[in-house]
Amino acid sequence: MDICAGYEPLVELTRGGIVESIHLGAMAMVDSGGALLAAYGNPDMVSFPRSSMKPFQALPLLESGGLEAFRLTDEELAIVCASHTGTDEHVRVLKSIHQKVGLQLSDLQCGVHWPIDRETTFQLRQRGEEPDSYRHNCSGKHSGMLAQAKLLGQSLDDYLAPVHLVQQNIRKAVSSMCGIHRDDMIFGVDGCSAPVYSMPLSSFAWAISRLVDPADLEEQRQIACQKITHAMMAYPQMVSGPGQLDTILMEVMKGRLIAKGGAEGYQLIGILPGAISEGSRGIGIALKIADGDPSRRATQRVIVEVLKSLGFGGEMESDAYASLNQPILRNHRGIEIGEVRLARPIQFFS
Repeated sequence: MDICAGYEPLVELTRGGIVESIHLGAMAMVDSGGALLAAYGNPDMVSFPRSSMKPFQALPLLESGGLEAFRLTDEELAIVCASHTGTDEHVRVLKSIHQKVGLQLSDLQCGVHWPIDRETTFQLRQRGEEPDSYRHNCSGKHSGMLAQAKLLGQSLDDYLAPVHLVQQNIRKAVSSMCGIHRDDMIFGVDGCSAPVYSMPLSSFAWAISRLVDPADLEEQRQIACQKITHAMMAYPQMVSGPGQLDTILMEVMKGRLIAKGGAEGYQLIGILPGAISEGSRGIGIALKIADGDPSRRATQRVIVEVLKSLGFGGEMESDAYASLNQPILRNHRGIEIGEVRLARPIQFFS
């Protein structure tokens, strides 16, 4: 099997006037009416969204009345949709959820890792403390799953099992939003041990566009989508953390989009209706970088160029986004040595 099937050269790094490195990738941009607006590589390439799926995994909790039952705030909902960096502020919000729902730290089955936030990790080590599951970047999602299990009167010890009602509800919601049969989504296990499902980029892009522009969905789903979108934009620091791509992007765009990255080079962007022009539809963008893009340099370049092409050049050139918009490569002495650029323009369809 060709592991590069569906990908094309997407982002180039140059040195001395020649291309030194290439990131392969694929992208689909779809509006809420289902129209494919732009593509790179194969827009129907199948991939796992990984943590980009988290806003959709929260849908059943809202639709079952979980926010009202447990009096969860927008800030708490934002961290349910998050890949947070494990700061003390994130832990504060997680503990509030657990107190309201009646959960214990030991209920979390996401595992343990050191905080992604370097300063927080430094402070923990200085104090001689070890991290716990609250610091795990997926602990918000798991807290949301546990809350749904509590609400439905289901067991907590096997809430990650694919046959558990919580996971069945999630699979049903994701497949419905993507417009594909649940059996056509390949099952996988995410880094935090939760089920994750694959689908074509174009299907997930459509799901994103409907998340931010749910006008054609049934009322209960509309309300849930609107609450998730609002919470993520209102509390971008909860969705990721200081200095992180998703957080900075949502802060810069000020209520016009949501962003949610996933492991191995996946990225969700949802542009709200009316953000581009009066009456414009919601737009979903699903991006996958073939090599996993651990530094996020390819993802950042694509986001900048796509959003500039949609009329957000001022925001992309703003001082607030400067740290993530670095087309010029410099060495440790600040000498310009090359550039980061798209291999070719993204194909937009009329």
